[in-house]
Amino acid sequence: MNKIYVVGIGPGEYEQMTIRAEKVLRDCDVIVGYTVYADLLREHFPEKEFLTTPMRQEEKRCRLAFEQAAAGRTVAMVCSGDAGVYGMSGLMLEIGTEYPQTEVEMVPGVTAAVAGAALLGAPLGHDFAVISLSNLLTPWETIEHRIVAAAKADFVICFYNPSSKKRKDFLKKACELMLQHKPETTICGIAARIAREGERTEICTLQELRERQTDMFTTVFVGNSETRAANGRILTPRGYAVDTDQRGVIV
Repeated sequence: MNKIYVVGIGPGEYEQMTIRAEKVLRDCDVIVGYTVYADLLREHFPEKEFLTTPMRQEEKRCRLAFEQAAAGRTVAMVCSGDAGVYGMSGLMLEIGTEYPQTEVEMVPGVTAAVAGAALLGAPLGHDFAVISLSNLLTPWETIEHRIVAAAKADFVICFYNPSSKKRKDFLKKACELMLQHKPETTICGIAARIAREGERTEICTLQELRERQTDMFTTVFVGNSETRAANGRILTPRGYAVDTDQRGVIV
């Protein structure tokens, strides 16, 4: 049977790619992907053939991968982070119904939520929600509903795609929605260009976050009612220090 691997390559740094992902890329015949992500890999896999498409040509990219597999080649479709988190896994499976002779296997990767959280400390120590602020494929009304629901439920919230040239005020809008249900002193974190040149982090309050400028290469974290700053890091406790019985067992 023909084979395609849908590979999450992590946030951008070669060292943060999983061992399994590296092995798949080393063993495949051709690597297919969005131009920006493929460029992150070329120096590490110079002997491979790369086939790329620009942004907004996702369906074309998927069909290109299936065509290569139909020709008898082992294909790696690459995505940043994890391919199943705002990546190509779902579309590959949808289109894959037209190519029953081709097996599709997912190879997980390190997504921006966990990579950014590691830079900031431990903001995701308890229940959290991940929301993309891009309205390219999701109506803003739906995004707004999800933000409000997560804020009311006191989730830690991780935002992907917080701003772009066409959506400069979307993060500000999100903050204004959250400020209706969270204190303005809520601890927040910004992780920009994770594992790439220019990487930076910042800790701020929700009120301060409202005025921050971000971009598509930024991941934003908004804490819950227990999140705090500690020694320059963000900490969301799960309660290990208090919710234990006399034997030290979590209850």
